Amino acid sequence: MTNDDNKRRGIAGGLTNYGDPEFAAYLRRSFARSMGYSSEALARPIVGIANTYSGFNNCHRHFPELVEATKRGVLMAGGLPVEFPTTSLGEVFLNPTSLKFRNLMAMDTEEMIRAQPIDAVVLLGGCDKTVPAQLMAALSANVPAVQVVAGPMSTGRHKGERLGACTDCRRFWARYRAGDVDAAEIETVEGRLATTAGTCAVMGTASTMACISETLGMSLPNSAAIPAVHADRLRNAEESGKRAVELIGTATLRPRDIVTEKSIENAWRVLLAISGSTNAVIHLTAIARRAGVRVDLNRLNRLSDETPVLVNLKPVGDNYMEDFHAGGGVPAVLKEIRDLLHLDVPTVSGKTLRELIAAPLADQVNRTIIRPRTEPVDPDGGLVAVFGTLAPRGAIVKRAAADKKLLEHEGRAVVFSSLEDLSKRIDDPDLDVTADDILVLQNAGPRSAAAMPEAGYLPIPRKLAKAGVKDMVRISDARMSGTAYGAIVLHVAPEAAVGGPLALVKNGDRIKLSVAQRKLDLLVDPAELEKRRKALPQPPKMERRGYDKLYDAHVLQADEGVDFDIF
Repeated sequence: MTNDDNKRRGIAGGLTNYGDPEFAAYLRRSFARSMGYSSEALARPIVGIANTYSGFNNCHRHFPELVEATKRGVLMAGGLPVEFPTTSLGEVFLNPTSLKFRNLMAMDTEEMIRAQPIDAVVLLGGCDKTVPAQLMAALSANVPAVQVVAGPMSTGRHKGERLGACTDCRRFWARYRAGDVDAAEIETVEGRLATTAGTCAVMGTASTMACISETLGMSLPNSAAIPAVHADRLRNAEESGKRAVELIGTATLRPRDIVTEKSIENAWRVLLAISGSTNAVIHLTAIARRAGVRVDLNRLNRLSDETPVLVNLKPVGDNYMEDFHAGGGVPAVLKEIRDLLHLDVPTVSGKTLRELIAAPLADQVNRTIIRPRTEPVDPDGGLVAVFGTLAPRGAIVKRAAADKKLLEHEGRAVVFSSLEDLSKRIDDPDLDVTADDILVLQNAGPRSAAAMPEAGYLPIPRKLAKAGVKDMVRISDARMSGTAYGAIVLHVAPEAAVGGPLALVKNGDRIKLSVAQRKLDLLVDPAELEKRRKALPQPPKMERRGYDKLYDAHVLQADEGVDFDIF
């Protein structure tokens, strides 16, 4: 921070331009006084608190209390906390999909950090796309920042077993589709899956991004997995508020100092070790772009071959985030893979990752939850990229969550041209499909009308589900919820809507998937594919306005993080 910046801290920072700076400062102080601030309060440095509370975001239900704890920490450290609202993205309340609005939230947050008199910022997020949006914004604005996450839900109970959103949501829905669960029971389960504030209770996208934020060094240590309803969640918010004040004026611990090529590689390692959400590949790629770091999916594969899955949590294992927290959390995972990490990277705590790992753990590690390297859940990393004639720029497979025998598979394509086509035909008893076929969904990528929803978890056709089929190879340019499971190939790039090879697939084509060889090939003669390409219809022209027009003009492909090309 320059000397000029030091002079402009607090309420006098970034004055509104009226052509008279002294008048602007006078007017701002006057209006600030209308909110009841004293001269002493207005003399303090300001910590902005980006609050994403919304009635359309169940994960953030407890944020009013979290905001108060953060304010308490700021005041204890001598700062002035000022809460401000930003866009909030409640995963299940947005149409067509929350990912479409992640970049909007990132823009909103970045510009409000820049435009308002903020010396440091605490970012309160949690639900799937909110944390990546805030991290993207923090890197672009590059003001001292601390990420605070919502924390996971606690589990519910049903007939003697624990339930947690949303892996168990999908498990019961699959049983309902197969006829094993009736309408009365599915309604009962509906009321028992998500019973507290907080994010999904499993290693879904929200929990994955919380772990990534802690690994990157943007959250305080041992904060990712604290349950939303735990008193430690409030203590973490308080400590984060204090730490934000301490960061004011830093020249070495701003977001771009912390999020570097080395810390991003550490985050990839942890993503693989926890078998985190496939969505995190998109988000971490976008975060890396904001830090000026290019992501190479081939590099991800090399890391995956070296990094075992250590965390036994749903959807890959048997347990829940509350167990992960009690069993050691992110610090225990970092200790277990420390020889694979770049340790001399800074963190928002002021300590290097090496110093944090050297500190003793608060509790003994539960080896049922966090396995030792010698006894991993899976010897290979949870995620892998595949390439080939069907995915020239790559696609993602969560191999740890799939039926292993399907990871090497050749089958006949059963093609759905859109989400509407899928909905119309998937349960048709006359659908020509067998368990050995490969379900293919087209036109569900970033540039499609669907805007890359979590539709890659194509349902098993009802007639096969009733026959006991639990998994099939499914391929699309869509995404999948981090809470889902199966032999599913996602994020095919380039997507069908921009003329990628996925658009050329027809019913009956042979497709070969080999995760071992990192291959995904459409086994059709190139001359035939070229003929099909020439026959592709022109996409219909759509009238667009506002953010929808901006999104369509600037959104990038999955391998580039689905960020905008203007950033």
